[in-house]
Amino acid sequence: MASTSTLHRKEWRSALDAFDAEHQGERVSIEVLDPSIGHQYEAERLPFSSLSYDPKDDVVIVAVGGEPPRYPVVMRHMVAHPKQVQVTGEDVPEPAVRLVAPDGSVTLITFYPP
Repeated sequence: MASTSTLHRKEWRSALDAFDAEHQGERVSIEVLDPSIGHQYEAERLPFSSLSYDPKDDVVIVAVGGEPPRYPVVMRHMVAHPKQVQVTGEDVPEPAVRLVAPDGSVTLITFYPP
């Protein structure tokens, strides 16, 4: 069974920085699950660029792309004032980060090995 950890706010920055370093070179999908608009993909298996938490602005930022010539543009998805950050353990085939926004919508960031 896969392990999932709900992180305390003080751990967000270091945990997401570690996740960022561990998953460089992988592909990533970003899904938004919102009851008002339904399940939507913002990115599907695009090159992972970065994942971070900015405590000053209280925002989690995930970036994909930035690999010319096929993916020259970096796309950023931001979750402002997240209520919850969860990460899966490394014991799963496709590690993920789950972010819950103040409105209850969920952003799921799934990583795929190269």
